[in-house]
Amino acid sequence: MKYPINLSIFILIFLFSCTPKPQPINYGEDGCHYCKMTIVDSRYAAEAVTSKSKVYKFDAVECLLNFINENGDTEFSLKLISPFDSEGLTSAESCVYLRTPELPSPMGEYLNGLSDHEFAEELQEKHGGEIYTWNELLKKFGSLPEMNIN
Repeated sequence: MKYPINLSIFILIFLFSCTPKPQPINYGEDGCHYCKMTIVDSRYAAEAVTSKSKVYKFDAVECLLNFINENGDTEFSLKLISPFDSEGLTSAESCVYLRTPELPSPMGEYLNGLSDHEFAEELQEKHGGEIYTWNELLKKFGSLPEMNIN
């Protein structure tokens, strides 16, 4: 009877140790996996975790999008961003993205991830631009029109 209990405990430990989890971003120390810049601004950082628990950290949403598009065969369990309007990492899929030349982002695509959809609309009224969902960004990224930054 002792053998099945030990086996059950081992299986539970194994399953929980393999669950993909995010890692904290050490601002000013961690580098972007895509562009190699140091991650310094918590309003733009992002992170991806593969199904094998490999963690990739990014300086901006643009870097995360480029990395995902260039690694289409990789299964990502978590895609997280640090929203412009709140602290900590949030699911990229649950956020919306305001693209406006009045709110620049680190990599020059003017993408600002926002967890509060109503606040995104308020910012859009004030600063102009377009609001995208995560899936819209994945489809359009690389073919987004140039920003007119007069």
